[in-house]
Amino acid sequence: MSHPPAQSQPYPGWTDPMEPRPADEMRDYVGRDLLSGSRALITGGDSGIGRAVAVAFAKEGADVSVGYLEEDSDAAHTAALVEKAGRRALRFRGDLAEESYCRELVEGTVARFERIDVLVAHAATQTPVNDFTELSTEQLLRTFQVNVYGVFWTIREALPHMPDGSSIVITGSINGLRGNKRLIDYASSKAAAMNLTYSLAQTLNERGIRVNCVAPGPVWTPLIPATLEPETVAGFGEQAPMGRAAQPDEIAPSYVFFASDRLSSFYTGEVLAPTGGEIQAS
Repeated sequence: MSHPPAQSQPYPGWTDPMEPRPADEMRDYVGRDLLSGSRALITGGDSGIGRAVAVAFAKEGADVSVGYLEEDSDAAHTAALVEKAGRRALRFRGDLAEESYCRELVEGTVARFERIDVLVAHAATQTPVNDFTELSTEQLLRTFQVNVYGVFWTIREALPHMPDGSSIVITGSINGLRGNKRLIDYASSKAAAMNLTYSLAQTLNERGIRVNCVAPGPVWTPLIPATLEPETVAGFGEQAPMGRAAQPDEIAPSYVFFASDRLSSFYTGEVLAPTGGEIQAS
């Protein structure tokens, strides 16, 4: 994609005002029934990567339940795309920072779908600071409540409704692998979520539930103009070795890979990092 111009919008951001509009509908994606008959729950599934994953899952044969934070336009559009692919779609609005919502999200999904075969813990929040001393306790708590506690609560509530052999995919970040001087709490929270991947992969192995992580680099989603300054949005992604940000459609296949037993049956506790060429040596 070409570099976006300077722009901003209120948090948490919406798709339609973005310039250019992200490629997030998987329009040319052809499914192969890799998730035929599956029921999936995706937090933060209304837009960006979450939307692209929802549509890809639907095209692979899965019914999809979407959790989202604000407004209904993006979530409604995502649900329409899932239904266009011939699958059932559910929508649940709420805040992952609230334990009660995580419970309601899972219970509402199970009430309609009966079970959860694939859980994607994707929703997250970020707020940059110019100096570490600007990072308030309130912001720190909010970031961890959404990015870590929300992941923990959702997975904990979902596990009793996930059959043996199911799949969990947690969204990490390149920032969780190498830190970020302005997204300090966000990077730390993503590192925690990624470590949760390793721990859950070990504890759930006896049930055959695979737990993996996708840790993207820069991706053009509504969160970017909603959380970064306009001058930072301008040229977003040019720091990647490929010289650009990814489109959500380019990231979604990584989630299909981890969700599908046919493609990744011997993968658990792994981190797949689509970063546009930024290499992280262990």
